[in-house]
Amino acid sequence: PSFDYAGTPYFIGMDPVWQVAKNKIVFLNSFKMKLSIIFGVAHMIFGVSVSVINFVHFRKYSSIILEFVPQILLLCFLFLWMVVMMFMKWIMYSAVTREMGNEVKFGSSCAPLVLIYFIDMMLFKQPDEVKNCEKYMFEGQQELQYALVFGALACIPVMLLAKPIFIQCIRRMKPNVRSNGDVNQAVEFEENPESEEKAPLPHHEEAEEPISEIYILQTIHTIEYVLGTVSHTASYLRLWALSLAHAQLSEVLWNMLFSMGLKIDGYVGAITTWALFAAWAGFTIAILVTMEGLSAFLHTLRLHWVEFMSKFYIGLGYPFQPFSFKTLLDEETRPEN
Repeated sequence: PSFDYAGTPYFIGMDPVWQVAKNKIVFLNSFKMKLSIIFGVAHMIFGVSVSVINFVHFRKYSSIILEFVPQILLLCFLFLWMVVMMFMKWIMYSAVTREMGNEVKFGSSCAPLVLIYFIDMMLFKQPDEVKNCEKYMFEGQQELQYALVFGALACIPVMLLAKPIFIQCIRRMKPNVRSNGDVNQAVEFEENPESEEKAPLPHHEEAEEPISEIYILQTIHTIEYVLGTVSHTASYLRLWALSLAHAQLSEVLWNMLFSMGLKIDGYVGAITTWALFAAWAGFTIAILVTMEGLSAFLHTLRLHWVEFMSKFYIGLGYPFQPFSFKTLLDEETRPEN
């Protein structure tokens, strides 16, 4: 809003006065986009942190150092830093300009674009110079961003090679001696050879996998995670799109229906308002509640299943055993020993 607004703004939340501002669309779109990224980064960081519970449950304490630490550092060095820059922009810069007595470098004309900062950081470029404005928000920001990028790049080979090399070293330390057990145990295995095939294979046993397969799987997981941090962060912008669509539908229903009755005076206006309110309420329930609610649920389900659960949920499960009457009859007719 302009400076002639004399009211008291909301301490928390979006002030309704933005609805009559000239830069309403520019400001609200920017705010909703940033808010979507903030929610997304917090959601993904929580998802990566949940993987620690899996590692502790399956007693994979080495994976906490070899997988969780580089994953969380990569996410924080890049995208959490982008969130920090968003908050710094909100706190440090305001709409007050030089005419109001403040320094112009903290005015709205010098407010940096966080996305451009982030892209320049990844490309090792310096932002363009703007007259009477600072290049960076604070001194030493360029050096800090370079350190964050190099730290994020250093996390990639750790995620790629640390776990396979650790497993390979553990195997070399173990003695290559196998025991066949006693004679009675061997006879029991020969009597029921299908028991080993039917037993569920624990998915966390990595000692039996070839080392080449471990390297391949770790390469796939590393590429998927690194690329996923970018695509998953951008995927949270669907929250901004949903909010934009919901706001536009609400505004259309208000301007085209309900507000029309309020502009008519007298008894005719009262009757018209009553009738338009019924139509407005019906469309609100049908469109905003039902249709938009189902759409929001669908997108929320996607964000939880893909962007969130992919950070910790593996879901290998057990070998599928189709239902068979023949198998049931064979088990019932099999003599008990």
